[in-house]
Amino acid sequence: MSWGFLHHLLNGMNKYSTGIGRIWVAVVFIFRLLVYIVAAENIWKYEHDEFECNIKQPGCENVCFDHFFPVSHIRLWALQLIMVSTPSLLVVFHVAYRENREKRQNQKLYKSPGEIDGGLLCTYLISLILKTGFEIVFLILFYKLYNGFKVPSLVKCDIRPCPNTVDCYISKPTEKMIFLYFLVVTSCLGIVLNLSELSYLIFKYSIKCYLKRYIKKDQGSEGDCHKSEITGHNRPLCVEYYAELLWYKQKEALYMQSWRNLGLRCRTVRGCTAFVR
Repeated sequence: MSWGFLHHLLNGMNKYSTGIGRIWVAVVFIFRLLVYIVAAENIWKYEHDEFECNIKQPGCENVCFDHFFPVSHIRLWALQLIMVSTPSLLVVFHVAYRENREKRQNQKLYKSPGEIDGGLLCTYLISLILKTGFEIVFLILFYKLYNGFKVPSLVKCDIRPCPNTVDCYISKPTEKMIFLYFLVVTSCLGIVLNLSELSYLIFKYSIKCYLKRYIKKDQGSEGDCHKSEITGHNRPLCVEYYAELLWYKQKEALYMQSWRNLGLRCRTVRGCTAFVR
């Protein structure tokens, strides 16, 4: 099987990931994909031919093998790698859509097409949820299909056309079990990384959104107070500014009224002098 497309996909995803996301890409590429290609694939390569039962009844070995291994470990592992990596295409396609949109309109629409914000943030979060869900589903499948993560060296089969209960032997059981444990550990690590990145992004952008609203509200209040002080806006948008402005206006009105009353009585300098006395 050629895994070149998965390698290119992970490289493309690496450009638009956070620090935790890059660790996840490294784990998938090094500890899962390379291990699969270099070692695990060869271990299960001849598993059917090496499955032996202590009877030569035609069809007995095939039926017993199908009963104990309805899906080969290695094929299920390959399917897991494909399904876990596929949600990353959502992010790659979204970034490509942004880039094409800027080219069509011939203008800068985003700070950076690969910056995680707005709609791309939602796409990224959805991809993390899907990857985590696929990891959990495949772990459950491995556990249910093979009755745990152990590979026994001997299984007993009494399914027709076997005439009686026969002993069947599995090749390389210890080696296969070690690789299965390795698969479980890397899957759990992938789940932890996905959940950590999901929590990090939600926390980061929640704080960012809160601070943005708080700063905008604070600046708006100061601007409204300053505007009301200059133009005499009569709405109490800022209690302190408005109260101080009202106090100065009342003082000004009383002062001007006093001077007007004084002017009515002072028709001549002599009358004004008499009034002052």
